[in-house]
Amino acid sequence: MTARRARIEDVHELALAMPHVTVWPGSQDRPIYQVGGKSFVFFRNPRPDAVDPDTGERYADVIVFWVGSEDDKQALVQDPGTPFFTTGHFDGHPSVLLRASRVGELSRDELAEIVQDAWLAQASARRGAAWLATR
Repeated sequence: MTARRARIEDVHELALAMPHVTVWPGSQDRPIYQVGGKSFVFFRNPRPDAVDPDTGERYADVIVFWVGSEDDKQALVQDPGTPFFTTGHFDGHPSVLLRASRVGELSRDELAEIVQDAWLAQASARRGAAWLATR
């Protein structure tokens, strides 16, 4: 059986399914998912650092996911099999970027792992340990 491809709705469902999550509308009604006041997934406004290489137009559909470490980040952005990327603006920042238009390149299970890892990267040690104990 083939794994179901991820959809943009899955990002929202998976983020909301994590414990202790709050949602802020963000600017232009782009949601920001937080745990303990720390963002772990957010939908980014178009910025000059993330542009289409052919047209120069700003990507309007970038999602930011926190990661646990620089090694985790590099593993995702350097793997040609994943749609994740980064920009110079995020050098040294523990996050990866994904265009919403490419979310379907991931399975729902792969996306769930990314969202859960993002939550774990930002949750307190106590909350993270409690959630992991239920897994």
